[in-house]
Amino acid sequence: QVQLVESGGGLVQAGGSLRLSCAASRSIFSINAMGWYRQAPGKQRELVATITSTGSPNYADSVKGRFTISRDNANNIVTLQMNSLKPEDTAVYYCNAYAPRYGGNYWGQGTQVTVSS
Repeated sequence: QVQLVESGGGLVQAGGSLRLSCAASRSIFSINAMGWYRQAPGKQRELVATITSTGSPNYADSVKGRFTISRDNANNIVTLQMNSLKPEDTAVYYCNAYAPRYGGNYWGQGTQVTVSS
């Protein structure tokens, strides 16, 4: 199994920045892909950004140019730097680990991000 613990959410004004971190219980180098998803009230969970074990990132069109995903293999942490935040970025953000080697797909408990206008 893989345990994931998120941190860094909060309340910020539009145009501001937040940094989310996800600490994994296993070496993220051995995990196929790590990512961030979000779910706003009344909406389905959606992909925000992912990064493979080799460091290739992928972003949703809505966050390209504003968000950056990165990974620290030495400390088993994946970070999402969010700049130029908009009210529509308000959601619960979930860390995800796609880890078939360890039995499947894993999720963190989520962290709230609220962007005020």
